Amino acid sequence: MLANKIGRKLNSYVADYVVFDLETTGTSVNKDSVVEISALKVKDGQVVDEFSMLVNPGRPIPYYASRVHGISNAMVRNAPPFDVALQAFLEFAGDSILVGHNIHSFDMKFICRDAMRFWGQTVGNDYIDTLPFARVRLRGLRHYTLTSLAEYYGINTDGAHRALNDCRMNQQIFEYLAHGKLGVV
Repeated sequence: MLANKIGRKLNSYVADYVVFDLETTGTSVNKDSVVEISALKVKDGQVVDEFSMLVNPGRPIPYYASRVHGISNAMVRNAPPFDVALQAFLEFAGDSILVGHNIHSFDMKFICRDAMRFWGQTVGNDYIDTLPFARVRLRGLRHYTLTSLAEYYGINTDGAHRALNDCRMNQQIFEYLAHGKLGVV
């Protein structure tokens, strides 16, 4: 939802939320653009709906970024611009709490930047970042990347770095973290 100030970062589990992920042309919120946005709507810990949209960034996707997420210029050539995709995502999310991996430092910065650019407001949804959530609940792991956590829990990582697949992995990880499930390591 659009608001005058960004939502609060929360540090506790909620059973109803929207887990989301972005793929971008690079890692700089100052110069890079979104090429894919996906989300899962979760009620009582269960996925009830999904959203996914490729985005035309209005410029070529760098080779190094395509190597990471597998999204090519040809794939986004006829995709909508990010203002259309972000509006659709915000309608999908409504006032739900947003959940994502490393969203405090990455994804929220992109969507808040662009909401401000497009509509003069920011994204007001409260949010939970599963990266610090995992660091607190799984002390002593060597890595806390999304794929490392998925592997720890025995979750299939096929298709990692595509936004919808990352949402599916992260939703399961969030539930396992919240309910104290131990991994398969």
